[in-house]
Amino acid sequence: MKSRIPFYYHIVFFVLLFLTYIFWDIGLNDQKIEIVIKAICYGITPTHLLAIFCIYILNFYCFCEWFLNKKKLLFYILTIPVSLLLFAAVRYFLQEVVMFNITGMHNYYEEAREISYYIKDNFFFGLPAVILSALTFSFWQFQTAQHQNQELLLENKKAEFQMLKAQVSPHFLFNTLNSFYSQLILKDDKMADDVLVLSDLLRYVITETDKDEAILSKEIQFIQNYIHLQKKRFEDQLFLDFSVEGNYSNEKIISSALVHFVENVFKHGKFNNEDEKAIISIRIKDDFLEISTFNYFIEGENYSSTGIGFDNLTKRLEYTYKGQFILEKTEENNTFKTYLKIPLKK
Repeated sequence: MKSRIPFYYHIVFFVLLFLTYIFWDIGLNDQKIEIVIKAICYGITPTHLLAIFCIYILNFYCFCEWFLNKKKLLFYILTIPVSLLLFAAVRYFLQEVVMFNITGMHNYYEEAREISYYIKDNFFFGLPAVILSALTFSFWQFQTAQHQNQELLLENKKAEFQMLKAQVSPHFLFNTLNSFYSQLILKDDKMADDVLVLSDLLRYVITETDKDEAILSKEIQFIQNYIHLQKKRFEDQLFLDFSVEGNYSNEKIISSALVHFVENVFKHGKFNNEDEKAIISIRIKDDFLEISTFNYFIEGENYSSTGIGFDNLTKRLEYTYKGQFILEKTEENNTFKTYLKIPLKK
């Protein structure tokens, strides 16, 4: 989850910090106003805070994003000495080179500007940059996660409301299909089997799709039933290669994720040409599931804009799997490819 905190927040934060620093010196440290103003005029205070701001920004957008965001705490701790060394270098450049050329005054006396002493002394002064950026990053991540949780809860509530409104019709159809099956089983076995498959599909939609997680075996069975009925719809002229590789049983995945890809293939794909077969492949290996689809579509159709729920699916994947999933889609030469890799939950 990447932080999207506006950059001007950092600027406002450091302006307030600058003012706090000044009033702290005057109010709590009993520093004379003349000395404080002199330090500002000679650039000592501004360049000190500017050096802190530079390392704060570097740490926030690089080290925190690369390591703290991915819970690699040990790697992040190892970057702290690097940040402190960079702080010493930035402060030396601003105060002992730039400001010296402007004002003719050094902040550190000559012996204190010796490299080893200067670096050692500035390790302490550079710590606020590291601490502030880490705290700000963590707080913003927490706020972002809370906001995403609220959005997801709201979306789930909306979905539940829509399901409740549609409950009467599915239940009525489900009971009717069972009645048809009972009558057909003695007359037409194939038709009865198809009705049973349709009944199973409807049962799954009613009882499983409103859950956050689905059992993998049930999700795959739903897809197999769905494809079975689609073959009836196309009167066995459905040019599609569907395969499932690997062992699976009670592993869990985010609900309706696989169904989303399969439905899009049937909704927008071409199936009437044996030389342009559609492909749906599911592979289970090493506690990961991969699904890839490939299909041709009608020339001139903007396929990317037709997929319903892709953005919503992406949000759900980010919320459930964080950075542990791969989701790709490619459109070229009137073909469309998708690929999803997610970890399986036991």
